[in-house]
Amino acid sequence: MQADLPQALKEAIQFSIDHESPWDRNADGKFGVHVNDPPPWNRLLGPIHDRGPVSGAVAVDGRLLATWGEPDRADLTFSIAKTYLALLAGVAHDRGLLPDPDEPVRVRVPGVGFDDEHNAPITWTHLLQQTSEWQGTCFGLSDQADHYRAVTFGDPPAGRKGEPRGLQPPGTYWEYNDVRINQLSLALLHLLGRPLPDVFREAIIRPVGASEHWQWVGYDDAWLDLGGRRVQSVPGGSHWGGGMSVSANDQLKVAQMLLDDGLADGRRVLSAEWIARMRAPCTLAPYYGYLVWLNTSRRVFPAVPESSYFGVGAGSSFMWIEPERRIALIVRWLDSQFADAFFGKVLNAIETVCSR
Repeated sequence: MQADLPQALKEAIQFSIDHESPWDRNADGKFGVHVNDPPPWNRLLGPIHDRGPVSGAVAVDGRLLATWGEPDRADLTFSIAKTYLALLAGVAHDRGLLPDPDEPVRVRVPGVGFDDEHNAPITWTHLLQQTSEWQGTCFGLSDQADHYRAVTFGDPPAGRKGEPRGLQPPGTYWEYNDVRINQLSLALLHLLGRPLPDVFREAIIRPVGASEHWQWVGYDDAWLDLGGRRVQSVPGGSHWGGGMSVSANDQLKVAQMLLDDGLADGRRVLSAEWIARMRAPCTLAPYYGYLVWLNTSRRVFPAVPESSYFGVGAGSSFMWIEPERRIALIVRWLDSQFADAFFGKVLNAIETVCSR
């Protein structure tokens, strides 16, 4: 933490440090999402690793204000990897590979799980908004594994986690479901024709100026043949292991690009049109966009403006983007029940400084 910070910002950062995640720092302990799943889904399918302390980085209008903890440590982001999948869908869109997100997935990637009667109508938008109701098994995991899943910002489920339920037509039911996200990742792998970490490095990481000190890995058995090459499909999180490990400082560079409507150092990384799509509320869940959480009616985080949007990962990891105040913030391993208070303290500190 920088010594010359305004006192209010120092206090906000200290508040985050004082409210560290209850997860153990050792990955062999109380660590992960899978531990709360009913059998047989309560086991890891890919690697995980120990975590660091509460860490973060915050910038206003592109100017770095503060970092704290271990901001250069590559740690698991859990479901912020979902947001990165949305960025890769944007890359495909901008390259002309995905011209219409409302087109059924099977049109461009047949033969990868979208051809049967129930799944055939599923569009890319359904997958990106978590309304697909995709049914099947992806790398050994049934979609049932995340039926009736409770998430902090969603509506309470009507059943117990992992119980089977009658599926609805695609596009008519919202459910936070990591198996379906993994199926989206598989579809994007086939659409882009290259391992997603390679595309992410080329299209996002290097253009925003992030480091090479990160990795995005899949489950142990998530390997397949793609055009004669053995490649690994990566998950959109670390629910069952694997996933994205990246530092807070590198994440901040990605967040800043989103804050700048797809630009990094004057270079176009993603189209503003795609970022606008990401921020458009889902009709069934207006607090959700394309794999980002929206603050519609200030439902998700009441302490910050409605214009804010977020990537959120278990543990907890947060990417906060506030367009009106030009704030980009990353915080890792903050106890999620204190996130709203923390964001409010940071906002008040920044507004106080900017009003002087």
